[in-house]
Amino acid sequence: HSWRQFKEKLIYPDLHKVDWDFYYAAYKRFLPFINNNYDFSEMMSEMLGEMNVSHTGAYYTPQFPNGDQTASLGLLYDYDFTGNGVKIAEVIQGGPVDLAASSVKAGQIIEAIDGTSIDASMDFYRLLNRKAGKYTLLSVFDPTTNKRWDESVKPTSLGAENELLYRRWVRNRRAEVDRLSGGRIGYIHVRSMNDASMRVAFEEALGMNLEKDAIIVDTRFNGGGNIHEQLSDFLSGKKYFDVVPHGQYIGHEPDAKWIKPSIVLIGESDYSDAHLFPLAYKAKGLGLLVGMPVPGTGTFVWWENQIDPTIRYGIPMGCWREPNGECAENNQTEPDIRVMNDPAVMASGHDQQIEAAVKELMKKK
Repeated sequence: HSWRQFKEKLIYPDLHKVDWDFYYAAYKRFLPFINNNYDFSEMMSEMLGEMNVSHTGAYYTPQFPNGDQTASLGLLYDYDFTGNGVKIAEVIQGGPVDLAASSVKAGQIIEAIDGTSIDASMDFYRLLNRKAGKYTLLSVFDPTTNKRWDESVKPTSLGAENELLYRRWVRNRRAEVDRLSGGRIGYIHVRSMNDASMRVAFEEALGMNLEKDAIIVDTRFNGGGNIHEQLSDFLSGKKYFDVVPHGQYIGHEPDAKWIKPSIVLIGESDYSDAHLFPLAYKAKGLGLLVGMPVPGTGTFVWWENQIDPTIRYGIPMGCWREPNGECAENNQTEPDIRVMNDPAVMASGHDQQIEAAVKELMKKK
C-alpha cells in the first residue's frame, strides 16, 4: 500500500528518477521475517528513504500506559558538584520553586526528596517519578548560612519544563540583542510556522519592538507549518502616510506591518515551511539571511496512518518552484552571511549568529 501510494502521490512525477519497482522487490523479501510494528516501520523507512526526499519515513508510536513519567523541579543543576545531594545552579523563571514563598535559591543543595537521601552515585530523577502536580518534600541545605529546612513544592511535567526553558532561551537571546545594540534593535523568535507563532511574532514586533530601529527575525529550530506568505508580507511594509491629528504625530500607515530594516536568522534545523520562508523573504528583496544553510525541505506532506494506527508514514507532494525553475525541495538555501555557532562559545552565553546579525543591522543607521 505505501509503495503504491508513494508512486501515485510523490512530488516528482518521474519518481526522482528512482527505479521504484526494483525497490519493491528488494524490500518485499524481508516481510516474511518481520513480526512486529517497530521492525516493520524501520523497514518502511529504509524503503521510503531510497527516494532521497524530505517529509517521509515511517513512524511507530507504541503505547506505554504504565511507563515512567519523570517530573521536574524547574531547576538547573551544577554537574561539577561531587558531594551528596544535588547542587542548584539556577532556578528557572516560572518554575515550581520560583515563588515568593520559596526559600530555594541557586547555590543550595537538595539533600533528600520525600525523605530519601540523595548520595553522590544516585540518579535522583527516579525520586521524581509520577510526582508532577503532587506535593513533594525537598530537604534543602544552604552552605552559605549552614541552615537546613524542608520545603513542599509541586513538581511540573517535563513538557512544561521544556516550555519554561524555551522562554528562557528567548529571553536570553533578546537580552543579548539589546546589549549588543544598545537597545536599538528588536528581536523576535518564530517558534513554528503556525497561526499561534505568527500572532506572537506580530504582537512582539509591533508591541515591545515598535520603536526599535530594526528587528532580527529568528527562525532557528523551526519545524515548519504554513505561514511563509503571511510572515514575509508582514516584513515587507513600506510607509506611505504619517498620522498627525492636530499637529501631533501618533503613528504611521501601514500600522499592521513592519516598515523598518530586518534580518532573518536561519539554521540547519529549520525545516519545511521554515525553508520556504527565507526563500520568500529573499525573493521579495526584504533583507539578508544570517546563519547556516537550510536543508532543501520546502514541500508539503501527505501523512497517512496504516490500518494499524500506531504506524504512520509521509509522502512529500508539493513543489514550490523558485524563479530558477527548481523546486525548493532538495535544494539547500545558503545564507548571505554564513556564521557557525561554536558550541564552546555558546556554552559561555554568546550567540555568534546573533552578534553577526546585530553588526550588520547597526550599519543601517
